[in-house]
Amino acid sequence: MIYTVTLNPSLDYIVDVKEFQLGKTNRTEKEKILPGGKGLNVSMVLVNLGCESTAYGFVAGFVGEEIRRRMKDMGCGTDFIPLQSGISRINIKLRSCEGTEINGQGPDIPMEAVEQLLAKLDQLDTGDCLVLAGSIPPTMPDSIYESILQRLKEKEIRTIVDATGELLKKVLPYHPFLIKPNQDELLALFDVTEITIKTRDDVVPYGKKLQTMGARNVLVSMGGKGAVLIAENGIVYDVEAPEGQVINAVGAGDSMVAGFLASWLEKGDYQEAFYQGVSAGSASAFSENLATRQEVADIYQRLKGYTDK
Repeated sequence: MIYTVTLNPSLDYIVDVKEFQLGKTNRTEKEKILPGGKGLNVSMVLVNLGCESTAYGFVAGFVGEEIRRRMKDMGCGTDFIPLQSGISRINIKLRSCEGTEINGQGPDIPMEAVEQLLAKLDQLDTGDCLVLAGSIPPTMPDSIYESILQRLKEKEIRTIVDATGELLKKVLPYHPFLIKPNQDELLALFDVTEITIKTRDDVVPYGKKLQTMGARNVLVSMGGKGAVLIAENGIVYDVEAPEGQVINAVGAGDSMVAGFLASWLEKGDYQEAFYQGVSAGSASAFSENLATRQEVADIYQRLKGYTDK
């Protein structure tokens, strides 16, 4: 079974505003509301790809109830912990304003709620997969992912971590099955300038360094430059970005994680999982919504055509 953890889920209010003006009344041209948060995105793409998962997280207030309702309507399994006070966050995504976002803080998470989550995770067993993804509420310590992996270290569970900075660094000694930094996050991790990582080849030494720090597989997304997988079998896979018009980059990296995981669990082949991950990430970027199974399949066939030449 696959479990995803989103400690600070949201409703994402995604709008297009033509010629946005500060200090003026602006009216939307398009708008939609979706559950948000990296782990929830992974769960939503997994269900589109025919994989069951259970989404864990904290929800509060009427926003939390709407997150739960929408996830259920999409066919996603959930086991959220309701909070007695506060309100889950609403994030505003201004797509037509150079990707401007206004993200809420989210509710305070009391220690008893954290203990409830940890108790649920203690029930995971051999062969399960756990995806820890995204930011954490301001009131939680940046060791929370580390604490989770420390509790589970004696179990044979595949852990996937998509996080930044100290959240990611602290989990590496617990040998996560997969980590997925993007290019900017890789630069920040090693405190290097953009000029240091220009090409896919430039990524490889840093990915291998992350392996020496504990990661088993390192999947790096590079936007229009493509992606690189430094796999634990010693092989480095890389591919150019598929051609297409980027419509909505929100959730593309999460879709890559979902595509990779779904393929790996089915076939156990790193190259196939890598291609499926890149296809899923691109399919979401080229779509108004998160990737569907058919959209992923279409891009996968194109991608295989490029690489088989």
